[in-house]
Amino acid sequence: MKRLHKKRRIQVLLVAAVAIAASTAMIGYAMRDGINFFLSPTQVVAETPAETERFRLGGLVEEGSITRGQGEAVTFRVTDGGATIPVSYRGVLPDLFSENEGMVGTGYYVDGVFQATEILAKHDETYMPTEVARALEEQGHWKGMPEIRADDDYES
Repeated sequence: MKRLHKKRRIQVLLVAAVAIAASTAMIGYAMRDGINFFLSPTQVVAETPAETERFRLGGLVEEGSITRGQGEAVTFRVTDGGATIPVSYRGVLPDLFSENEGMVGTGYYVDGVFQATEILAKHDETYMPTEVARALEEQGHWKGMPEIRADDDYES
């Protein structure tokens, strides 16, 4: 009888361990698309992401680089002072999107061009995402760290 209880207890523990492992694996798999890493143009040039990898690109919109195409097509260049990445976007840009201003785009790097699926522009004169400010500071194009506020200060 005692042997049966011990065997049952081991079975329950094994089932619980398998369930926890499976749950952890499913949560990790579900989150892989929800985690977007932030890269500066210098990081993209140094270590080119795979064409299927979705990521965020941030920096300053280069002056004189915005070109509007047919319909809602727009191309421009993003720089951090060390490297420049061409960006292609189809859609309506945020009202505050302009040259020499910070931006963050989400998309894919295909054939040397960042194909953006979403563009965010800053809301006020003083805010810049911490990652963008650090990348610009490393390149000598940003003086001092900005006030840290949530990314919800961006509009899409």
